[in-house]
Amino acid sequence: MRIVVTGSAGQLGSELLPLLEEDHEVLGLDLHNCDLTDRDAVLAAVTSFDPDLILHGAAFTAVDRCEVDVEGAHRVNCLATRFVADGARRVGAHVVYVSTDYVFDGTKPTPYVEWDEPAPASVYGRTKLGGERELDPGWTIARTSWVCGRHGSNMVKTVLRLAAEHDHLTFVDDQRGHPTFASDLARKVVELGLARVPGIHHVTNQGAVSWYEFVGEILAAAGYPRDKVRPISTVEFDAARPHDAPPMAPRPANSVLDNFALRNSGLGELRDFREPLAEVVAALSG
Repeated sequence: MRIVVTGSAGQLGSELLPLLEEDHEVLGLDLHNCDLTDRDAVLAAVTSFDPDLILHGAAFTAVDRCEVDVEGAHRVNCLATRFVADGARRVGAHVVYVSTDYVFDGTKPTPYVEWDEPAPASVYGRTKLGGERELDPGWTIARTSWVCGRHGSNMVKTVLRLAAEHDHLTFVDDQRGHPTFASDLARKVVELGLARVPGIHHVTNQGAVSWYEFVGEILAAAGYPRDKVRPISTVEFDAARPHDAPPMAPRPANSVLDNFALRNSGLGELRDFREPLAEVVAALSG
């Protein structure tokens, strides 16, 4: 197949390209070769390559910066998605759009299923939901959360760096979610795309934890004692921030996505996050 991957230099894109290139003709699009907020550039790239499938992972994912650069977030997450969708319709390509747990406000006491009504509390969440609304009904939405991996900036790399520099770390214990590893996410996104599976799917590794618990798992995987990290509440964390610090996006207290559609469609859920975590820590340590 002929496949376009947007955000090809990002965490997910860096896993998608080697996964696809052996069996398919792949065009990676990122800032170095295509500004996705430029309508003419996007349409030219898509229509000239004439793909069968577009895996649209490009996004403005710096959630705190989105609160400040609201227009930029809308351009990248909403308008660029409109341009990608326009190009896809012109060539008859199927689209898989990678979305986020931030489309929910996190107030539900139980995990979110695909049919729960979105209610984003942040600019990032609102603009990613805006991107979802640019898609055709027969296309695919893959919502994920807490993405980590060997490439780019992410929590695993941050914790390993901080652990080497500090005796103790502090992370919040009242925000819960599913850590998801880019390598596993990439394989499922490809599976959904090649099979043209329609609709919304929550795609995360399994194992719901707080950030504090996740950091403990990262430390343990790297050979540090778990008690190197200490818990703190979100309220305590916010109170300790400098008064002149830039605004932070509100984080959903409950980011746990139930992978109901995958599980009940026979498509299979991803493995427990601790397995790919061990692989990533070993790769980064090596």
